[in-house]
Amino acid sequence: MILTDKTIIDEIAAGNIVIEPLIEANIGTNSVDLTLSNTLLMYTDQVLDVRKKNPYVPFIIPEEGMILQPNILYLASTVEYTETLRHVPLLHGKSSLARLGLYIHVCAGFGDVGFRGHWTLELAVIQPVKIYPGMKIAQICYHDISEMPYTDYANKADAKYKDQGKDPVASKNYLNR
Repeated sequence: MILTDKTIIDEIAAGNIVIEPLIEANIGTNSVDLTLSNTLLMYTDQVLDVRKKNPYVPFIIPEEGMILQPNILYLASTVEYTETLRHVPLLHGKSSLARLGLYIHVCAGFGDVGFRGHWTLELAVIQPVKIYPGMKIAQICYHDISEMPYTDYANKADAKYKDQGKDPVASKNYLNR
């Protein structure tokens, strides 16, 4: 079951969902819009190796915007810090941006009960698209769970992306052995 605006607001008030900063106007019928931070990461190697830590460089998106190019993966993050203590968070693209050919995640839009941090986004475009820091970039929705898990994400020893800071986080797949 997907939570509606009323339940999202109630769960925020109860402390089961945290969104900071929360812009009330960004609360939709059954999701909350999240905004784009000003930092991007780009891998520097032409071929990425799943068994190693791949090098990358950070970029700051200027206020006047930045044009994303096709065939390049850009890692970005949300301005908003989120915590989801009793629900499964799902991140989706905004339909208006999808209609411009902008993907906000390749396939990693599924969160875990207990996730806390800023969301890393995997931006990709079909054709050149200009983006701006602070723009609405994604929407987060919440699903109910049948019961609390034995161990939530924040307490898993192997949770590689817990407590993510404000900057995008590159792949840590090399830690999987």
